[in-house]
Amino acid sequence: MSGMFAVMRKEWKTYLITPAAYVVVALFAFVSAFFFYNMLAVFVMQSLNGGFGGGNLNVDVQVLQPLMFDIGITLLFLLPMVTMRQYAEEANSGTMELLKTAPIRRMDVILGKFFAALGLLIVLLIITGFYVGVVAHYGAPDLRAAAISLLGLLLLGGAFLAIGLLISSFTKSQVVAGVITFVLFLVLWIADWPVAYSSGTAAHVIGYLSVTSHLQNFTQGILDLKDVIFYLSLIVAGLFLTARRMELAE
Repeated sequence: MSGMFAVMRKEWKTYLITPAAYVVVALFAFVSAFFFYNMLAVFVMQSLNGGFGGGNLNVDVQVLQPLMFDIGITLLFLLPMVTMRQYAEEANSGTMELLKTAPIRRMDVILGKFFAALGLLIVLLIITGFYVGVVAHYGAPDLRAAAISLLGLLLLGGAFLAIGLLISSFTKSQVVAGVITFVLFLVLWIADWPVAYSSGTAAHVIGYLSVTSHLQNFTQGILDLKDVIFYLSLIVAGLFLTARRMELAE
């Protein structure tokens, strides 16, 4: 356990002295603020005009739900910037050999890197929580649904980080790791598209692997155990396969 915390501290020191983490946080803050401002502005305009299309206005449905989903898309683009260096940089700089010979268990190294990246993800979600706080200050959103949405984003981000960590272990190039990670994230995001035009078993199996459909339940305030298990399974599989990959690389 102490080895895992040592790796976490090392990773966080790297975050603090390199620009990558600051770029990720700055880009996330800018993009998410842009989404939030526009959705809130439209909602306010509709409120002043007496609603949209004669329907009732709902801050959860028209602001927070789409905001959380769009933040999921933002994570799809930004998290490869976090994971692409996790192992690729170690392999490229030669410090991977030091990790192999250090008196630290392989899984401690993997978990240390994962939880360090998860800490950065939590920072991004704290920014997201600020938007929920603004809405709660001026309105009456369903805070339980908002909390479930944030949990969904945490699980989604954790799954992305575990998969990105695995991909980073296969290459010395951060750019290659980043591109492959983004492409795989995108495939997982749109995996449910075949369900729209096919009713076959294969299409539904592939559709189940889509992170989008599972995230939608969370953003709607629905806490379904199968969605939690889905994301946790991706996390465990990603970390397990990373451990196997490191065993084969030795």
